[in-house]
Amino acid sequence: METTLRGVGVSHGVAIGEVRHMGTAVLEPPAKQIPAEDADREQGRARQAVEAVAADLTARGNLAGGEAQHVLEAQAMMAQDPELMADVDRRIAVGSTAERAVYDAFASYRALLAGAGEYLAGRVADLDDVRNRIVARLLGVPMPGVPDSDEPYVLIARDLAPADTALLDPTLVLGFVTEEGGPTSHSAILARALGVPAVVALPGAGELAEGTVIAVDGSSGEIFVEPSTEKKAQLRAAAEARRAALSVSTGPGATSDGHKVPLLANVGGPADVPAAVEAGAEGVGLFRTEFLFLDDSKQAPSEEKQVEAYRQVLEAFPEGRVVVRVLDAGADKPLEFLTPADEPNPALGVRGLRTLLDHPDVLRTQLTALAKASEGLPVHLEVMAPMVADRIDAKAFADACRAAGLRAKFGAMVEIPSAALRARAILQEVEFLSLGTNDLAQYTFAADRQVGAVSRLQDPWQPALLDLVALSAEAAKAEGRSCGVCGEAASDPLLACVLTGLGITSLSMGAASIPYVRATLAKYTLAQCERAAAAARAADTAEEARTAAQAVLSGE
Repeated sequence: METTLRGVGVSHGVAIGEVRHMGTAVLEPPAKQIPAEDADREQGRARQAVEAVAADLTARGNLAGGEAQHVLEAQAMMAQDPELMADVDRRIAVGSTAERAVYDAFASYRALLAGAGEYLAGRVADLDDVRNRIVARLLGVPMPGVPDSDEPYVLIARDLAPADTALLDPTLVLGFVTEEGGPTSHSAILARALGVPAVVALPGAGELAEGTVIAVDGSSGEIFVEPSTEKKAQLRAAAEARRAALSVSTGPGATSDGHKVPLLANVGGPADVPAAVEAGAEGVGLFRTEFLFLDDSKQAPSEEKQVEAYRQVLEAFPEGRVVVRVLDAGADKPLEFLTPADEPNPALGVRGLRTLLDHPDVLRTQLTALAKASEGLPVHLEVMAPMVADRIDAKAFADACRAAGLRAKFGAMVEIPSAALRARAILQEVEFLSLGTNDLAQYTFAADRQVGAVSRLQDPWQPALLDLVALSAEAAKAEGRSCGVCGEAASDPLLACVLTGLGITSLSMGAASIPYVRATLAKYTLAQCERAAAAARAADTAEEARTAAQAVLSGE
């Protein structure tokens, strides 16, 4: 009998196939004492296992490239954390085996993350995966991971670690469903990059029996268990219609009546550029520069190294627009040389622009490198600061840009509600705004973007979030400035129409989403988008907002 379940759709497309479950997690090692004379040997075993796992994660990242590489390199750094290893050594010194010491040390660190104002709780899944890999190596058992199968399947997991998501084979894994996670979790972002249909935050997903046939709609978030022949045909027809629309949709982003909406790409470094160019991106709306700084957490990259990396991206979009976000460090992106290690709540502490203003030499070097990288290129360079709270922040950033001799537009990211509420004041200091809807939702609703339990509050369709977007867009229009969206909200084709109706002037997203957004925007006039936006804002819940907008655009 066909039944329907609903989670959060995070990656477009339809997958129909049999369920296969993720390999079980490593069992808890027994707590047994070792003789004191074995301590050195066990400490050596622990270090070897940690280095092997870190090397494996780095190798997986090199194979995957792009966004996945940055995520996996961060996991490798997590495995080698010196404080964690010191804790492991201490536990072995008082009699624990290597595997038990690793298990207990990670458990202690896990508790710290979970209690750090819940902002870092989203990294718990990554930490658990690192622990499981180290313990598995020490125990000599198979690594946790995706199942072996010769036939295509739909993968079910409690959560998917980046190391598993990054190297999924799309010819075998038709789609995946997880019990946890959210629309802006690492797994969701990587799923979109891979083009694999995915649904997250589905309670009870693990109860689906092995071999059960399900249909996954990564756009709506619906899961159809034992779908009827009619339902399969309906889903396949809808998927085919979407593919057909994509194939005929080319050129710049625009509504059906010619209102231009530039469609830009979010990139993490030079490795992401080819996919963006192939998708027809009109430029880059968010160039995350953290990838350079994560290579070595102990010191900032040299000016020369930064110039080389920035120029590779800038050269890929001659006469296009490239928006660079300066280093966004802190909270879930700690850097040993830059960010404090003892903040009680890093999400509400010194992060983003606050970190850079505390370390003006790091900001100066990055801005100087950007100035040199853009010399002689026809590219339209724009540079923006993360986590701008008010006009004082905006002025400090603009002053730093001028002092570095940067010939570019200076902008501010709207990720804190205060910035949306006082956008006109901020625009007295900078020339454009860019909304980071992931963090803006997180701070608006006090809901960690990585925690599945609060994923409904991370839904970018929340009317309160749309109100803040509208405030920002209205302020920009009044000041004659541009206001884009570079958060994951822009990757939802229907929501892209609503954002356009709210007055957003450009949309930036993962490259895989650009064709979907382009094709959907081309179906509607600006007036239709404006009516859909008004209907969404008049709703009380995210689901009602989505339904209301859909009704307007479908002519109901």
